[in-house]
Amino acid sequence: MHTTSVVVIGLGYVGLPLAVGIARHFPTIGFDISTDRVKELKSGHDRTGEIEADRLRASTIHLTADQAEIKGKDVYIVTVPTPVDLENRPDLGPVLKACATVGKAMGKGAVVVFESTVYPGVTEDICGPELERVSGLKCGADFFLGYSPERINPGDKEHTVDRITKVIAGQTPAITETLAGIYGAVTTGGVFRAASIKVAEAAKVIENSQRDINIAFVNELAMIFQKLGISIHDVLEASATKWNFLNFKPGLVGGHCIGVDPFYLATCALNNGHHPEIILSGRRINDGMGPWMAARISEQLAPKSRVLMLGLTFKENVPDLRNSKVIDVIRGLIQRGHTVDIHDPFADIDEARHEYDVELMAGLDGASGYDCVVGAVPHDAYAGFGPEAFAKLVARNGLVADIKGMWRNTEMPDGIRVWRL
Repeated sequence: MHTTSVVVIGLGYVGLPLAVGIARHFPTIGFDISTDRVKELKSGHDRTGEIEADRLRASTIHLTADQAEIKGKDVYIVTVPTPVDLENRPDLGPVLKACATVGKAMGKGAVVVFESTVYPGVTEDICGPELERVSGLKCGADFFLGYSPERINPGDKEHTVDRITKVIAGQTPAITETLAGIYGAVTTGGVFRAASIKVAEAAKVIENSQRDINIAFVNELAMIFQKLGISIHDVLEASATKWNFLNFKPGLVGGHCIGVDPFYLATCALNNGHHPEIILSGRRINDGMGPWMAARISEQLAPKSRVLMLGLTFKENVPDLRNSKVIDVIRGLIQRGHTVDIHDPFADIDEARHEYDVELMAGLDGASGYDCVVGAVPHDAYAGFGPEAFAKLVARNGLVADIKGMWRNTEMPDGIRVWRL
């Protein structure tokens, strides 16, 4: 009896957990173009923190950066990033490079599944032809396409790939059932068979667009309420007592999904003759929050103040620096003449230097007497700060800027001012 062989292309936040999960049930190869990433994983270390060392070492997954080792397998699952360029246009470069890799490796009968977030039509209208071009095979006859959108939430230990519902769609009903067999074996959350590949693509891209729009609404409310001298956090706490209130939180919207996916949907809309008013408006509001926060903080400081920025990653308790909007606050403060020191217990010092050209502090032991401390990312280590920590870090008459409201119930020492959304 033939056992389905699977190759997962891309071993980042999405691909690695998926590959480890599939390897429990099928012969699985995890492929990444980075030899350093493969070497790191073979040693049992996952820098993303998604897979524990013991679990990684115990997995039967075969890790490789050698394209020769992925030839002639049954199913190829592509999990590479789908970023935007400097003009916020979809950058399909990584996906097309993955198609070239798969096209050179696959044989007749192969199934190629995409998990990367795209707009409707990319899998069939762009990836399919590219796979045909490279492989010389005919899509829909010699090989088949599928789509199953990723739903990884970095740092989330509850909604993991082996617990969530997986949306699946195949080029034919038979391919859909093949995907149901693979993904159904991996997750206890079951599978949902979408009506088509385009429907599955659309379902994914609106998930994060919906969150982006809702957060933009709350961010705009925060700007309004600042002018009224009240805190959006206090307002939300009161409003949340209603049973059907949608309790979204204000703040910086970055990362590889929420701050990116709406541009894919907007591009799709524009390509089809529709100008997406709400989607692009939400993006403008959320992308403007960092500079707006920098301006609000700076207007409360003396010229050339010393500022300590606590947090750089795009969300709490993860090392992920991709598309972090904290850098907008940092740059806004520097442009206004302030000196900014940055600390983050999760972020990699070299990666921060490479991505944003900033230096991270090694620790907070010697940190004291700042004119302003900004709570940018609610890491657990920061959320637990008490009066003694602020007495050391903040100079008398200094400012604590609590962007995420993590210190709303923390007693501050006398002489310390507090600003929050």
